[in-house]
Amino acid sequence: MSNDELGSSGFEPVWVEDALSDVDAVEQAEWVREGRVSPVELVEAALRRIELAQPRVNAVASLDADVARERARTVSSNGLLAGVPTLLKDLLAYPGLPCEYGSRAFAGQRGQAGSDYTAALDGGGLVVLGKSATSELGLLGTTESLARGATHNPWDPLRSPGGSSGGAVAAVASGMVPVAHASDGGGSIRGPASLCGLFGFKPSRGRERSTGLASQTPFGRLVSDHCVSRTVRDSAAWLCVTERVDGAMAPVGYVMQPIARRLRIGWYRRTAFGAESEREVDEALGRTVALCAALGHELVECEGPRFDAPAASTAFFDLAGTMMAGLFGQLQRASGDAFDLERFEPFTRALAGRAGGDPDSAAQAALTILAQAEQAANASFGPVDVLLCPTTPFPAFALGRIGPDAPEAEVIRFTQALAGYTAIASLAGWCAMSVPLTESPAGLPIGMHFAARRGEDATLLALAYELERAAPWRARRPGWRKDVDGAAA
Repeated sequence: MSNDELGSSGFEPVWVEDALSDVDAVEQAEWVREGRVSPVELVEAALRRIELAQPRVNAVASLDADVARERARTVSSNGLLAGVPTLLKDLLAYPGLPCEYGSRAFAGQRGQAGSDYTAALDGGGLVVLGKSATSELGLLGTTESLARGATHNPWDPLRSPGGSSGGAVAAVASGMVPVAHASDGGGSIRGPASLCGLFGFKPSRGRERSTGLASQTPFGRLVSDHCVSRTVRDSAAWLCVTERVDGAMAPVGYVMQPIARRLRIGWYRRTAFGAESEREVDEALGRTVALCAALGHELVECEGPRFDAPAASTAFFDLAGTMMAGLFGQLQRASGDAFDLERFEPFTRALAGRAGGDPDSAAQAALTILAQAEQAANASFGPVDVLLCPTTPFPAFALGRIGPDAPEAEVIRFTQALAGYTAIASLAGWCAMSVPLTESPAGLPIGMHFAARRGEDATLLALAYELERAAPWRARRPGWRKDVDGAAA
């Protein structure tokens, strides 16, 4: 189904309007500290918005309203994000809440303990309402799990919000919560943010606090945890709350101002596989290049990071396969005859088969190839401060275009297309962000991708503030054109 056909579907965008819908997380926390609103009032309003939007977007995997209310009654007003309601992606364990990993195999499982990361969220004053939907174990670039069904894009419910952080972006884009936790191992924050008109930042590798066991695994080192938001300052505040203060990199702190110095920005059109983006995305890139040049930055067309993308892609999926094979082995040893492989989705099972008879050797071979890709990409960064390209080569795609029961080769081809711009930042450990600067002629969001070397998080956030000031996107939301000129988006 084409974009034009989808755009004329007659489905209404989903945006839940109340007195707090347009108030970002930082301002909500300011209101709490000033006594203008209580955390309990923020939580009750968010729960009402979820009740209204959830049937139409299916963004929430689980809620625990009673626990959230109790937390709201006792939370300190001193935290940077004091009293702000949020959702955690259903890959992150939080004490007492369900932790089902988007999978039928873990239905009913609850988190027994948190982590340094969730302790930091608590310390920042956030109030966790529940979990957002994700693809099974975060493996797919769309959120259409067999366990929970399809999550819908609030801009057009016939489209996907992407994945694996599809529930997080759908929740924020529909107005349920102002900010939501997300994670990114190849583009799972940035891609969905682009498809849903949000700001999506991926911190540098090693910047954020540990989320637990997953960060100790070879595959876990590719994953960064952060959030999706409608404003830059919400993302900057989240990073301030969750970043490590004892790591090799100096802490960023709370970045609050636009960048002062002018940057040399290298921009490019083709994905790592040499593919071109769709015309509307390429035109959006041209407008972004012009905007950055008008702001006084030096724009240089370049090739972009050069590395063996097919080999890196194979290694990435091989490494994911060894992780799945290891998980299956652990579950089988723990459950014996009760272990049911069929509870996992077909694509997950297919990945596990890639590990072969010697998963350790397969993992080591994959890590060697990924290290070579990282080295080559770093060397080709060139004499520029920032790299600019599209976030995804197309706007939001139709639900059902790809799914967990599609053939393995088909899923991998689609993932290579979807993450053709974003994956290298995860492989190389760079900080990167999708900025919601433009829209397609049909009114669908198109994010632009900016990446900087590992450790340059403050530079990217400061640039984002400047872009947000020059081309404000906060007022743009699902259905926003009705507010402007009476025409459907």
